[in-house]
Amino acid sequence: MSNTIKSWATPLAVGAFTISAVTGILIFFDIEIGLVEPTHKWLSWLLVTGVALHLISNWKQFTGYFSKKPAIGIIGAALIVTIASVLPIFGEKEKKENPAKMAAYALASSSLETVAQVVKITPAALVDQLGKKGIVVKDPSATVEEIANGNGKETKELLGDILVLSKSAAKDGDKD
Repeated sequence: MSNTIKSWATPLAVGAFTISAVTGILIFFDIEIGLVEPTHKWLSWLLVTGVALHLISNWKQFTGYFSKKPAIGIIGAALIVTIASVLPIFGEKEKKENPAKMAAYALASSSLETVAQVVKITPAALVDQLGKKGIVVKDPSATVEEIANGNGKETKELLGDILVLSKSAAKDGDKD
């Protein structure tokens, strides 16, 4: 069974490490496009599983490292950093919110009339353009979130549509 585990534990660990490393670096630089954050959070379990299986299948070699001072030092340092990272000894700092997420939230909770002004298009032109995309706007004073919910759409999807429509309207000369 050990050979069976070995044949796929290492490739699983390497593949999962690649996913975790790339998405982790993107998150570090606040590049949270697409499914970067959920992929990093959820597929990190593959890394844990792959490494655990790799350790199990190579247990004898792994225990051999405990007789070498450099290996003990590296493993010990990693354990100390891990333990220190979960202790509240440095206190909770205020979480820095992503400015793009804050702007999107502000737009989503604003009326369509206000958002139209922000994107430099008249509310009537925006309602008309949304109507052409099948989005019904009963009341332009409703928030973008309310309009999205009323049309069975995600709020961020409707915001994206509004930004695209306003850009194309600006090219067409419908800008106020």
